[in-house]
Amino acid sequence: MSLPVSLLCFLALGGVAGVLAGLLGVGGGLVLVAALAWLLPLMGVPQEAAMHAALASSLASIVLTAAASARAHHRRGSVMWPTVAWMVPGLLLGGWLGSGIAVRIDDDVLRWLVAGYCLLAAAQLMLGRPRTGVTHGTSPRGVGMTAAGGGIGALSAVVGIGGGSMTVPLLVALGSAPVRAVGTSSACGIAIGLASAAGYAAHAPDGALPAHAIGYVYVPAALGVAAASVLAAPYGTRLAHRLSGDALKRVFAVFLLLVGASLAFSG
Repeated sequence: MSLPVSLLCFLALGGVAGVLAGLLGVGGGLVLVAALAWLLPLMGVPQEAAMHAALASSLASIVLTAAASARAHHRRGSVMWPTVAWMVPGLLLGGWLGSGIAVRIDDDVLRWLVAGYCLLAAAQLMLGRPRTGVTHGTSPRGVGMTAAGGGIGALSAVVGIGGGSMTVPLLVALGSAPVRAVGTSSACGIAIGLASAAGYAAHAPDGALPAHAIGYVYVPAALGVAAASVLAAPYGTRLAHRLSGDALKRVFAVFLLLVGASLAFSG
């Protein structure tokens, strides 16, 4: 596949990722990982490194995607910045350590880990009992949020996401309104993307990918996706503010099921 055609594919993926970032509080990471794991071998990336490259490139693109989504949510007052401040140290450390672990895991094992994670998260959203009467305006904070950030950052690095599928349910369970949980998750995704992508670049073996790569980060994919997602994220944000909390949860669950199934039956 030629580079111009590849860039068009990455731009299209970025548009989808941006809408998902604003709508669900994720950088579109899960759908990006599935798509990139299929596309990158067509562009010369060795099959045995495709999953690592998909994870790393997705995380690198999430930095700008999450920033655009967080900015749009901030304008609507739906980012709990005190919560973000408490979680960021853990997110940074967890993202760096998680990427160091991921580069040592076999490509096929990573694929099944991501697929399994998607299906478990979808089941939790679909089967979990709705919480009523607990939504409040206080931002969750404290060392417990920092510790939670460490776990979220590490797992996000392994499965190539901005952490929304963990951060959003956690904040909702602690009493935050779903739309505020989504906005806060978007801001947290910036830290996850930065630390995880840096880890995949630094921990990759020499010559892991062909030209146009830094470690496991395939630069054309990361930049193409990020460029389009930044423009598309505000549209997802507008949609998130129009949907009820229960509707957001249902959309999120279906999204995770589709992505998990696509990974399980690919490769």
